[in-house]
Amino acid sequence: MKKNSIKTIGRSDFVNMGPIRLRQPLPSPSIDMVDPFILLHHYGPYEISPKNNPFDLGPHPHRGFEPVTFLIQGEQLHRDSLGNESVVKSGDVQWTTAGRGIIHAEAPTKAFVEKGGFIEGIQLWINLPAAKKMLPANYQHEKHEDFRVVTSSDEKARIKIVAGELNGTFGRIKTQTPVNAFLLQIEESGYFELDIQKTHKALVYLIDGEVEINNDAVLKVDDNQIIEFNQDGDGISIKGIKGSKLLFLSGEPLNEPVATYGPYVMNTQTEILEAMRDYQMGKMGFLPA
Repeated sequence: MKKNSIKTIGRSDFVNMGPIRLRQPLPSPSIDMVDPFILLHHYGPYEISPKNNPFDLGPHPHRGFEPVTFLIQGEQLHRDSLGNESVVKSGDVQWTTAGRGIIHAEAPTKAFVEKGGFIEGIQLWINLPAAKKMLPANYQHEKHEDFRVVTSSDEKARIKIVAGELNGTFGRIKTQTPVNAFLLQIEESGYFELDIQKTHKALVYLIDGEVEINNDAVLKVDDNQIIEFNQDGDGISIKGIKGSKLLFLSGEPLNEPVATYGPYVMNTQTEILEAMRDYQMGKMGFLPA
């Protein structure tokens, strides 16, 4: 394997999003975006109880991209203007195609708030090409026990194939563009070589633990947590220094202009203004608080 060289190593510093404090590795001062991946937020762990519930996101709109949630721990209730209502549990993934518009809300379930516990997850924004920005909205929820898994030869690494393909194993999530999304768990001293398509841009985000990438760079929590790779190889290697959790993403770049404002990702500022108008006119549906 000719390994993809490392383009940038970035941090995952904390930012404030209203009342919520979370990590934002993408965009950051070192990595603006990894086309088609626009934004990556790592929220929590937040302690939830009847007296403390900071992660209650009321109804809000999206257009022009795919917001994806990887729930690491806890329990969330998803509701949207398409009529979907589902309980997303630890290890599950919800993959929303906002398309021309959707309104959704997320919050810990009432039962989870009552019993208490911690909630933690990753929110990822995947851009849609101009030709698909106005397609009908869609929602997919895959439970953790249903994901297909690839295991390393040393049996110390397990890779959940959320979307895309690895070693002939395909994910169950249907994507709008060529994208791979894998959740990796690797034990101490575990080793895995992961193939990357030559047409894809790729990144690795460390959720927890400490790993060595390409026998070269070390990622560890509270230090450097994200690596962007060049498109000059066939894959990367990952070695567990400690027991670790990682998110691997790769996708074919869209190479299109990007205009963002709040919950909208379009190609021009005019389209952003149209999205704001359509939301105010109720064209993205309705979802009660």
